[in-house]
Formats: sequence, structure tokens, C-alpha cells
Amino acid sequence: MKSLFHAFGFRKSNPAYPRQKRARLNLDGIEKGYSLYAVGDIHGCLRELYAVEAKIREDVRLQQRLGIVVYLGDYVDRGPQSAAVLDHLCQAPPNEFRRVPLCGNHDDMFLRFLRNPQRHLDWLEMGGEATLKSYSIDVDRFRGRRGDMSGLRAAMDERIPAQHRIFLENLYIALKIGDFLFVHAGIRPGLPIEQQTDEDLMWIREPFLTEGSKSPLTVVHGHTMTVEPQFADTRVGIDTGAYMTGRLTAVRIFDNVCEVL
Repeated sequence: MKSLFHAFGFRKSNPAYPRQKRARLNLDGIEKGYSLYAVGDIHGCLRELYAVEAKIREDVRLQQRLGIVVYLGDYVDRGPQSAAVLDHLCQAPPNEFRRVPLCGNHDDMFLRFLRNPQRHLDWLEMGGEATLKSYSIDVDRFRGRRGDMSGLRAAMDERIPAQHRIFLENLYIALKIGDFLFVHAGIRPGLPIEQQTDEDLMWIREPFLTEGSKSPLTVVHGHTMTVEPQFADTRVGIDTGAYMTGRLTAVRIFDNVCEVL
């Protein structure tokens, strides 16, 4: 699969928060030979992930074509099984499809915390405690030692597999296939993808949610939780709050039509 990928619009900028640190991929033309799917925010919900992948495998068999599954990020935090979700996604996919995982803001925050806990303590209040708990790390043991993260660092080094860190480090931030752009949160309306920052692609809500992409591309995204998937003129939002609702949404894209699987 890697031979199918090539980067687009990649350049370095401000080292404090690089404008474009992560790889952006273009797989134009691949939709002619594959069935395309996208999966919303997982947030540590392993059972729901298993169920969605089972539906995709069955649909791929009916389509009689190999599948490409784009995961829109936020694999960790809030739900109970973040470690198991990462472990699952690090493994080889089933025969029926190939995986393209994208980076969500929670995945990026987790990686930043792993690199420097002291500078990113706010992540713990945004679902990070649940992630550490999934690795059997009790954050309460380290409370009151905010100036000394050595004990927590040691626990993370011992219990978080290097494979998980490598997975987080190598997540793509955007994928373009034909008339569709897959990102975690959205894009800055009207701005060429080459000029979009990683921060926008992982965090933006407004004005994207109101104005759409203002481009010829339809943006498939997660990040903003809604009761039902949202289909607008130039965006499709599929974060249905799996960690709260038990509903992990996947969509199929075929012949330029996107529909809930």
C-alpha cells in the first residue's frame, strides 16, 4: 500500500507549532479500484470499532472489491479502552481492506504529553486520565507532584509500547481522494489545502461548520459531535459520540456519493 501514497503540500514552518508537520496524502484515482469508507471518532471504544469493521468487511465482500478505510482520528481519551484500540490499529488489517489512519487533536495531545508531560498537563483534563488508566497507570498516585513528572514518565515508559508511540508519530493529517478530502476536524474555508495548518485540520470548528469548505472538495470529518451524521453541501460530519452514545459511524463513498454504512 505504501507505494500508492505520495505527499502533497508538505513544508515546515514555525517550530513551536509547525504549520505542516504531518504528511498529507493524495490517492487520486484509487477510488476506481477500491471501495472507500471513513470511520468517525473512536475515543477508546474497542467494541464499537470491532462492530464497524465487521460491517465494512461484509460490505466489501458484497462490493467484491478491496476496501480502503480512512480513520478520522481521536483513537484515544474519554472511552475505556484507548490502549486496546491503538494495539488493534497497530496490527495488520484483515484481508478485506487496508487502513489509512489520520491524526486527531486528542492523538496529537497524547503524543505531546508523552514527550513532555509537564508542559501538557491540560491533556489529563480532556480525557487523558482515561487513556492512562487503559494502560493501568493510576494518575492519582502522581497528584501533588506536578513539578516532578519523573514517576509518571517512568510508568509511561514501562507500560506504553513503543509501537503505540510510533503509530501516533506517523499518523497522516489529511488525505485527498478524487473530490473528497478526509481530515479530523475540517479546513479553513476557501484556503488552499497547501496553506492549511495542522492545527486547523485537527481543531477547527467555526467558521468551517457554518460555511463549509468553500472549495470544490467535500470534506469528510469528525471532531464535532452530533446526534446524527451531518451531510452538507461541502462537508460530511460523522462524529456521533461513540464514547457517550455507543454509536460509531462509518460511511461508504462510491461514485461520488457518501452514505452511512
